[in-house]
Amino acid sequence: MNPSLIYHVTCSLDGYIARPDGRLDWFDASRQADEAYAFEYFYCAIDALLMGRGTYEALRARGGPWPYSGKPCVVLTRLALTRAAEEVQLTHSTPAQAVAALHEAGFQRIWLVGGSLLAGNCYTAGLIDEVMINLVPHLLGAGIPLLAKGMERHLTLNQERRFSSGTLQLHYQVLKHASLPVVGINAA
Repeated sequence: MNPSLIYHVTCSLDGYIARPDGRLDWFDASRQADEAYAFEYFYCAIDALLMGRGTYEALRARGGPWPYSGKPCVVLTRLALTRAAEEVQLTHSTPAQAVAALHEAGFQRIWLVGGSLLAGNCYTAGLIDEVMINLVPHLLGAGIPLLAKGMERHLTLNQERRFSSGTLQLHYQVLKHASLPVVGINAA
């Protein structure tokens, strides 16, 4: 099995992962048991997590226990933060360095957790292998976009799943080296 970085995220129909202030209240209320089961299945199949400082601090601000116990989590930050749990590693490195270190440590399936900026940086650097979007039938009108930046790439749909809430999960493979067709060149 080749190592994979998977951007698994919930997104509104108009392409936002959170309200402008970062709140996620718009999708928590509509989540049904079949979605929770699908997430648990996904979570059991990953080895480690990668997240940025903003997502980490938002999770900490919610209070309560660390939600990802039992899985190593690398948090990219330049600030001195308090570790939420034993399995959390706070590091000042690039996304490429963090992903390489996780792969060297033997982790095969790494979940890129939330964060439009980190996801955009990883995507632009060609680090993301899979994109799983839970597309919620809700229009926010404004908010934090799916990717803060990016570049054109082809994706191949691997699987789609419909949930009872109306959410559609789309699972794509990112085509890393797909060539675009050449148009208008005559071979003579």
